[in-house]
Amino acid sequence: MFSFFNDITFANKELFWLLLIIPVIIGWYIWKNKTYSAELKVSSFKGFEGIKKSYKHYLRHSLIATRLIAIALFIVVLARPQSRSSYKDVKTEGIDIVMALDISGSMLAKDFKPNRIEAAKEVAQDFIDSRPNDRIGLVIFSGESFTQCPLTTDHAVIKNLFSGIHTGMVADGTAIGNGLATAVTRVKDSKAKSKVIILLTDGVNNQGSVAPLTAAEIAKAFSVRVYTIGVGTIGKALAPIAMYPDGSYEYGYVDVNIDEKVLNSISDMTGGKYFRATDNDKLKDIYKEIDRLEKTIFEEKNFTNKAEHFLPFALAAALFLLVEFALKNTLFKSIP
Repeated sequence: MFSFFNDITFANKELFWLLLIIPVIIGWYIWKNKTYSAELKVSSFKGFEGIKKSYKHYLRHSLIATRLIAIALFIVVLARPQSRSSYKDVKTEGIDIVMALDISGSMLAKDFKPNRIEAAKEVAQDFIDSRPNDRIGLVIFSGESFTQCPLTTDHAVIKNLFSGIHTGMVADGTAIGNGLATAVTRVKDSKAKSKVIILLTDGVNNQGSVAPLTAAEIAKAFSVRVYTIGVGTIGKALAPIAMYPDGSYEYGYVDVNIDEKVLNSISDMTGGKYFRATDNDKLKDIYKEIDRLEKTIFEEKNFTNKAEHFLPFALAAALFLLVEFALKNTLFKSIP
């Protein structure tokens, strides 16, 4: 009930000044009662002792009270009580993003904690959580490339697939061109206004049938923006140098060699940006920056509806007038 009155506004608030007529009527009523009071001189009040006052004595002011209440309610009606309800029509247009992840053996290097590939998977999943309105797909590549997950809004599915990604899933090597071309294939027919690929690698293209810049040309032709990320410390990193028959690796310090020139060219050609990640924190910052650069499109329209609520007040006023009329013609009926 009280929440209803909290939502009420009045179209003609200035008419509440009419309420000042109520104290004027009260003053007139008091003056009238004093003026028209009859006087009776008696020698003693003993004859009136023990006489109880009738109910009419207690109700004698009810007529003016009901009339004043009716007047106040009619003034409220004239002020036009209204309620206003607002709602928003929000249209969301997400961005289609394909993440192309290098899973070559060098991604086991320990310059990231616990290694490059696990760090990349963890940060990528956090990025997915920050993009609830986007369709996201996943491509993995090494010496070959394939689609791990097509574009989807079911982010739980794609995050679950990350847990099964590891080096050795495909032939070793670094086929950047093939990885990019596969990612373009997955997003090129999208109807989204913004199509994005995030390609992460730690090496130099040395495998595959598609040259990286050729794949970039294809991406440009389909208006796909490519952000490239090179992962690896500056200098040397502890990385696998041999694999034993049982699947374990021998580690040694090797030079970190990332083809930053090619990665820069890919991004420049497609309108994206190249980033270099040298540790876990830097990688997180890069994904946050990409998140800021690629904002989901929201179109918001506000609507306001107003509803008139004078009827309950008008009915209440009419009821009080009816009560006054009934009392005046029954209990307080005057004798001519």
